Amino acid sequence: MTMLVARSSQIFKCGFRLVAAGCSQHCAKHTLPDLPYDYNALEPVISAEIMRLHHQKHHATYVNNLNIAEDKLAEAQAKSDTSSIIALQPALKFNGGGHINHSIFWQNLSPNGGGEPDGDLMQLIKADFGSFENMKTQLSAAAVGVQGSGWAWLGFNGTTNRLQVATCANQDPLQATTGLIPLFGIDVWEHAYYLQYKNVRPDYVKAVWNVVNWKDVSERLDAAK
Repeated sequence: MTMLVARSSQIFKCGFRLVAAGCSQHCAKHTLPDLPYDYNALEPVISAEIMRLHHQKHHATYVNNLNIAEDKLAEAQAKSDTSSIIALQPALKFNGGGHINHSIFWQNLSPNGGGEPDGDLMQLIKADFGSFENMKTQLSAAAVGVQGSGWAWLGFNGTTNRLQVATCANQDPLQATTGLIPLFGIDVWEHAYYLQYKNVRPDYVKAVWNVVNWKDVSERLDAAK
């Protein structure tokens, strides 16, 4: 768990290195990570049906499409086809972002989660937001307020050494989009909650705090510093 930030930030490295360095070899295929708990482990907050569909169907689709996009990118690079390289960027961003975001999300949750963090994470939350409740309120409001599909994040600004709340549309990855290192994300795509919470996103956002894996979030902060 000590390389959490490096792991997530390097998911795109195959495609970007092909463009930047002219690599003509295919990188290893991305694979769907196993969940660190059973599909029903987060009930009643998130149902087993949602977790199974979310992981096996949605995340798996991002992984498959990312591999396809990177294969096409390798072909385009080998042919010095700049137009095709540019045209592939939206697919790399969307599917690569989906893979990055969900790989973090599964680890951010735990059947033994909830409550409040401690240690350095809690101290930084108090320093930057005034209190844990203030941070929770800001992040929850950001998640509820995302228009359409997207994510709300608690991120770490490596320049200011401060925590920030941010949102990203669709599957845009936080670090590539804003420069913030992702610590904790709330997925507010409807596939993350609709089967259980219908269109009442605020209820889902309120409930997800009961399964936050603060140990994982704290380790991400330690790795980001």
